[in-house]
Amino acid sequence: MRYLTVRHETRYAYSAPVAFGMHRLMLRPRDSHDLRLVDAELTLSPPGNVRWLHDVFGNSVAEVEFTQPAPELLIVSTLHLEHFGLTRPVFPIAPEAQVYPFVYSSDDRSDLGRLLDRHYPDPQGLVEAFAKRFVKGRFMSTYNLLSNMNGAIRNEFAYNVRTLEGTQTPVETLQNRSGTCRDFALLFIEAVRSLGFGARFITGYLYDPALDGADGAMQGSGATHAWADVYLPGAGWVEYDPTNGLIAGQNLIRIAVTRDPSQAIPIAGTFDGTKGLPLGMTVDVTVHASSTPHAGPAPAPSVASAA
Repeated sequence: MRYLTVRHETRYAYSAPVAFGMHRLMLRPRDSHDLRLVDAELTLSPPGNVRWLHDVFGNSVAEVEFTQPAPELLIVSTLHLEHFGLTRPVFPIAPEAQVYPFVYSSDDRSDLGRLLDRHYPDPQGLVEAFAKRFVKGRFMSTYNLLSNMNGAIRNEFAYNVRTLEGTQTPVETLQNRSGTCRDFALLFIEAVRSLGFGARFITGYLYDPALDGADGAMQGSGATHAWADVYLPGAGWVEYDPTNGLIAGQNLIRIAVTRDPSQAIPIAGTFDGTKGLPLGMTVDVTVHASSTPHAGPAPAPSVASAA
């Protein structure tokens, strides 16, 4: 188990005070057997009224109505967590699913629903051809197939930081041979879906031990991170991070799971730009480990308003 502190600061600057519309925040994880939220604080400037809800996937979402105009918008989320990630990628796949191809049970197929469907055009079959590269023979290890694809994206594609919003299509990522963590996660998801797997998108954070003086060299730390989940009978949802070649990694800190990256935007909202123009946005994310737990209050959704 690790004790982790995540601080995520987003700052928007404008040339003059602007009025802010509703903002939607996906910054708070759900408690689970592998992730316990000890304490959480959300700091807002200007002040805002916060309403908490669960979306269709069960993610924790905050909707914020800001009460006054300002030349700057500051949103700071601080999380104190107990994380129980696997130290090694060992998980019990059911005997009937250990060899690919296999067929999900009728209940699993019904419950997975659109998580089995591909969502992006592939008119020339590029994504499908990429996926079939990893199918060696008529029958092969399910674990090896997914592991090899995950590692290939890590080794064959260049990681680039992109400031533009949105996610490349899987075809664009294949053609560019480069992308961000969101692009690599989406390519992996669409590729495994083309082989019949149920998969979903995860947004969260990455703990890089190098930031605490230990050995480590992770792509995607210092910002929000994204990776994929694949449903394997017997093992359940298993995390794959093609950006770093991780499987069920103890360094992955899950915040939200969705069907598509467009549903997993950490901060989304509007402003009235009739008086002020945007000057830029800065995002600073830090994730640090400690040897002792955070001594804080119960994890109620507390909100502080900065002056």
